[in-house]
Amino acid sequence: MNGMNSMNGMSGINGMMGIKEKLTVEFAGRTGYSFRDKELLFEALCHSSYSNEYNMKKNNERLEFLGDSVLSLIVAAHLFKKFPGIVEGDLSKIRASLVRDKSLAKNAKDIGLGEMLLLGKGEDNTGGRKRVSILEDAFEAVIGAIFLDGGIEPAREFVLRFVPENISKKPDMGFDYKTELQEIIQRNPDDKVSYTPVEESGPAHDKVFKMQVTLNNKAIGEGEGKSKKLAEQMAAKNALATIKNP
Repeated sequence: MNGMNSMNGMSGINGMMGIKEKLTVEFAGRTGYSFRDKELLFEALCHSSYSNEYNMKKNNERLEFLGDSVLSLIVAAHLFKKFPGIVEGDLSKIRASLVRDKSLAKNAKDIGLGEMLLLGKGEDNTGGRKRVSILEDAFEAVIGAIFLDGGIEPAREFVLRFVPENISKKPDMGFDYKTELQEIIQRNPDDKVSYTPVEESGPAHDKVFKMQVTLNNKAIGEGEGKSKKLAEQMAAKNALATIKNP
């Protein structure tokens, strides 16, 4: 399949129904999961550049938000049961290695998710189907859609197919400033850290995100990146610099 943007040239209700049916059949063939609610899958694969181009209200950002939480819960529960003797800090590092952007983008590539994405012409022409941030977000959006469509068990089955049987207890983390910051903060159980979006800038195919990290509702760092997760990492990095060098 050369992408799903065959909706160009299709108009009206019949055209919309056709693209949703194609997506549902294609996704079921690639993953074994068949959506009952075709609208959910359509939304999960609809990038903001596509919704902007076709003046549609919905894209996959809300489902990505939900899927991020569902993914984290499923992986955390799996690791909790699999490694009963490992402390919380090490479990966090293992989980982070499994849900980081490159890992999720690879999962998306493994099922050819990029070929199914609904992208605007500009995003499609500039390599959006292979862009890590877009694949990562779409993968999480699909998890959110499966959760809403079928519940936690189908979502768990989908997620765990991408979790290796032999998980390293000392994963190659690259950089993970969020986990490092969390380990410092949790020394005081009453302290709470959270990340909130500040702004988005740039065209749909080349967005820059700014995120803020707060400690007990007090801002301690900001960061920018080509994806929300990268921006969170940069915010955590800046917060660490502040904490270590007050």
